[in-house]
Amino acid sequence: MDLGSTLQHAATLMLTGMVVVFIFLTILVGLVKLMSRLVPEELPPQATTTTTLSNNNNGQVSGETIAAISAAVHKYRNRQR
Repeated sequence: MDLGSTLQHAATLMLTGMVVVFIFLTILVGLVKLMSRLVPEELPPQATTTTTLSNNNNGQVSGETIAAISAAVHKYRNRQR
């Protein structure tokens, strides 16, 4: 085999590989777009009554919530010692 023939085979192999990858990626993009149309989006979770009750005091955190967080932090720090 001479150098010209080897380069021709290399170019053919490279071009074939690039075409195969391009076709695969095109099919993949098409399938992803199709799936995004067929599968509905996830709905955000609905607010529970506890969440709505705690948010009714003008954005302020209730005393019970502060006490629970303080107790959790205290317990965590005691475990780390």
